[in-house]
Amino acid sequence: MNNAALELFNDRLPHKPYFSDDLHFGVRIAGKERAILAKYIQFNQPHAMFWLGFDVDRIGAAIDWSDRNAPAPTLTITNPENGHAHLLYALETSIRTAPDGKMKPLRYAAAVENALRKKLSADAGYSGLICKNPNHSHWKIAVWQPELYTLDWLADSLNLNAANDKEIVADYGLGRNCTLFDKTRKWAYRAIRQGWPEYDQWLQACYDRAHAYNLQFSIPLNDKETMGIAKSIAKWVKEKFSKEDFNFYVQKTHSKEIQSLRGRKSRGGGRPIDPLSLEQSKPWLDLGISRATYYRRAK
Repeated sequence: MNNAALELFNDRLPHKPYFSDDLHFGVRIAGKERAILAKYIQFNQPHAMFWLGFDVDRIGAAIDWSDRNAPAPTLTITNPENGHAHLLYALETSIRTAPDGKMKPLRYAAAVENALRKKLSADAGYSGLICKNPNHSHWKIAVWQPELYTLDWLADSLNLNAANDKEIVADYGLGRNCTLFDKTRKWAYRAIRQGWPEYDQWLQACYDRAHAYNLQFSIPLNDKETMGIAKSIAKWVKEKFSKEDFNFYVQKTHSKEIQSLRGRKSRGGGRPIDPLSLEQSKPWLDLGISRATYYRRAK
C-alpha cells in the first residue's frame, strides 16, 4: 500500500477510536496505539469528517466504481474472502459535524455523500462509524487517487438535482446530523416558553427530545453525537430566548395598533403594517430568527 495514504489515514484517526477485532462482540474504545492493531477502527473524528466512507457489499466492490462512472476512491479496503470493500474518499478540508458548525456546508456535504452513495450502490444501512482497518494484514488495500478531494470536485461527477430533497438524505450519514439538529431546534424554540426552566433541566429536556428523534433513524447517531447536538441547542436557545425577551417581542408585535391593522387587513381593508419601527428595533435579532421569518410570523 502507498505509505503516504496509510500515514494520512493514521494521522487523521481520533485519539481514542472505537475498534473491534470481531464485530459479533461489538466495539470498544481505547487509545490510538491499541486501536490501530485491530481489524476494524473508527476512521473519522467525533466532530470532524476527514473521510467519506462507503460500504459496498458485492464482489468486485474495489474496482467496479469505474464501471459506474464514480470518482476514484482514495483507497479501498477489501475482504479477500468475499470481495466486499470499504471505499474511502479523503477530503482536503474536513466537514465539521459538531452542532455549532454551519448548517449550509453540512447540508451540501450530506447531498454529495448521498449522491455518491447512490452512484456506488453502497449500503444505505452503513453507520459510518468504523471501517476495515488498512493497517491490518487481513485486508487487501489499494490506493487509487493520491490527491485530496474537495466537495466540489466530487460533485462534478454526481447528480445533485435532489440535494434539497430532505427525504433523500434525512436518514443516511450526514443527513442524520442535519435532520436531528433541525427537528430539535424547532422544537426547542417553542418548548423553552413552557416554564422557562433552569439550564440543567432544560438540557435534559433537549437531550430527551433529540434522543427520541434519533431513535427514529434506521441507523441512529451515537449517544455522544446526540448529546452534543442537544447541548449546543440548549445553550444557544437559553442564551437567545428569555422570558423578558419573549414578553418584549409580544409587546412589539401584538400591540393594539398592530392587532387592529392585522384585523383590517384580514378583512380586506386598510393598508399593510408599516414596518419602519420594527426595522429600527430589529426584534428578530433578539429572538435569534431571520428577518423574513419574523415578518412571516407577524402576518
